[in-house]
Amino acid sequence: MRRPAPLPASPEEPTPGDIAEGSPSAPRRRLQRFGDAGKREAGRRAAGAPDAEVADAGHPEADAGLGTHAGAEPDGYSVTAVIAEEDQDAARSAMRSSEVWRAARARRKALRAEIRRFTQRSRRRRLVVWGSTGALVALVLGSVIAAYSPLFAVEKITVAGATSIDPATVQQSLADQIGAPLALVDAGRVNSALAEFPIIESYALEVRPPRELLVRIVERTPVGAIRDGDVYSVVDAAGVVLSSSRERPAGAPELDITGGLGSTAFHSAGLVMRSLPADLRATVTQVRATSGDDVTLSLADGKTVVWGSEKDSSRKAAVLVRLIAAAPQSSTFDVSSPTVPVVG
Repeated sequence: MRRPAPLPASPEEPTPGDIAEGSPSAPRRRLQRFGDAGKREAGRRAAGAPDAEVADAGHPEADAGLGTHAGAEPDGYSVTAVIAEEDQDAARSAMRSSEVWRAARARRKALRAEIRRFTQRSRRRRLVVWGSTGALVALVLGSVIAAYSPLFAVEKITVAGATSIDPATVQQSLADQIGAPLALVDAGRVNSALAEFPIIESYALEVRPPRELLVRIVERTPVGAIRDGDVYSVVDAAGVVLSSSRERPAGAPELDITGGLGSTAFHSAGLVMRSLPADLRATVTQVRATSGDDVTLSLADGKTVVWGSEKDSSRKAAVLVRLIAAAPQSSTFDVSSPTVPVVG
């Protein structure tokens, strides 16, 4: 059986001979293998370049017809050269991008360094402020916690300044504060307990960590005993009764005051007795006053001191001490005018 004859090839389709080595279609196939370079070369062909310009280096007839060396184009270009140039362009582009990135990075680094340099003082100031604040807060919290802790509870009460009263009695009156934290000592209850002692004029509380409470007492100064009927009352300069008895206490001068404890005469007499030195006040046996301007003192050795009012009492006391030392045999000393005292 005979095989049918092949159909004639269309003018548009290349024949096997057309695509043989050395044919004009062969370079087009090779250009396709070169990717973008081949497409660019195809563009050149479309622009009018002859097919022989990309002739294969292995086709001797093409080489001979073009009059050029094998594998080279008439204008000195080749597909390999095109690819190499594109690789160089890509490398140069990559290098430029790397340089731009490095420059931007260096600029950002320099900018951060400048910002740190210009804000260094403010950052240091903030660190100092926050550090000081934190230390203060820690100190306050630590002090508060320690003050309210049972480790700082009252275990010992010390009384200072008590001469006329027994310190143990004062300690006993404050026994309810034992065991209380030093920061929680009840000042109101302490005041109520010490108010039971008329001799106490004022007091102050001192905390001595870890467990001691110190009570400093200032006692009232007795100025004498004033008689009210059959009872003698020992009073201080403010008229506070410190004690009472049917007999005049030893060492307490008798107060002969017109008008009683609330009078102007008593006020002047009390201030005069407070201004005397302790050793001289101990020798006074009687204080007489009918008004605020005629206070008179009687001493144990029979001497009489005309004092006058309570004005300049400190100066009068200093003058009286010098006069007694200078004239011990005299019996009357008038210091009502300290600038011109009289001795009789």
